[in-house]
Amino acid sequence: MNLHALTIPTYVQMLKGLSAQLTKGEAFAAEGVLSPEALIGARLAPDMFPLSTQVRFVCTQASDLLRHLTGAESFAPAQDATDFDGLRAQLADAVARIEAIPVSAFDGVADKKIELKMPNGIVFDLTGEQFVRDWALAQVYFHLTAAYAILRHKGVPLGKADWVPHMFAYIRPGTLPGA
Repeated sequence: MNLHALTIPTYVQMLKGLSAQLTKGEAFAAEGVLSPEALIGARLAPDMFPLSTQVRFVCTQASDLLRHLTGAESFAPAQDATDFDGLRAQLADAVARIEAIPVSAFDGVADKKIELKMPNGIVFDLTGEQFVRDWALAQVYFHLTAAYAILRHKGVPLGKADWVPHMFAYIRPGTLPGA
């Protein structure tokens, strides 16, 4: 499997899934349980980033994937969105940019030398394959999971089907309970 086939569909389906989760979060907030601002600003722990930043970081991770592997220009949002429309717009922009990258941009990237610099001065030397396997996928899933957990923690009625809605395309006919 090439790195395009591994990363691009994965990122697209998960970012679209997060967008749908945010729509459920917005509907939940509209019921008056808590304000949209309170949900967007919610955190799992005092030292963790709020929902809005988790969404921005998901988009940043998508941008970083393409920047490191293909040399694409960064499209990471500069700041957190302040409402649900803005959060979904950040995700939609990331999806559009990811989907616009041609498969050929990934030619030879598995062996590409990646220099991953951290803000604290640590530098990781990786191949493209190591970057995807050991960093990029883990980072995007970390922030996706944090966003999902914040929504669940605040009472948004989400479940496994909201985490992997893309799996419904693979259901064998006649095996869905109650169908």
